[in-house]
Amino acid sequence: MAARLPRSTADLVAGTIFIALGAAFAIGALRYDVGSLLGMGPGYVPLALGAVLAVLGVATVVKAYVAPDLAPEEVSTAVEDGRASDGGGAAEPEDAVRPLAGIKWRPLLFVMAGIVFFAYTVDGLGLLPASFGAGLLAALAGSRLPRALLVSAGLTVASYIIFVVLLQLRLSLVGDWLGG
Repeated sequence: MAARLPRSTADLVAGTIFIALGAAFAIGALRYDVGSLLGMGPGYVPLALGAVLAVLGVATVVKAYVAPDLAPEEVSTAVEDGRASDGGGAAEPEDAVRPLAGIKWRPLLFVMAGIVFFAYTVDGLGLLPASFGAGLLAALAGSRLPRALLVSAGLTVASYIIFVVLLQLRLSLVGDWLGG
């Protein structure tokens, strides 16, 4: 019996990434005291979220082999024909593989750059500048500079309100790199 090819390469890749990240978080959480449902330790939430992410990844990988993706023109045709609601799917060959050509690389790279920027600069710059820079990079993924600046300022204010005011975390607002 020949190995069955995935019908959606994008789902296969995404599911594999979800499984890897979920497993990494769950394994990392085991270093901490997990506790119980009524007495949660610091490892409880990362373990639970990692497990949920890994399960969602498994479901996404299964979907990659079971249900094909519909191209945008096929979606509108399927909706008009009533195929989308009854799970009929598109008329694709059984072993058709969907390439990753539909990925929008600019938003993906800018959002990833924002995450990496925050991770590497939050200690040195502090919460406010690192949040602003990360928000700016992520907002530039889909917006022009004036709007991205507004979005970044809003995210910075929101992170200050959530983490410093509401959760009362002791975070360095301006880091050592800026003389804080």
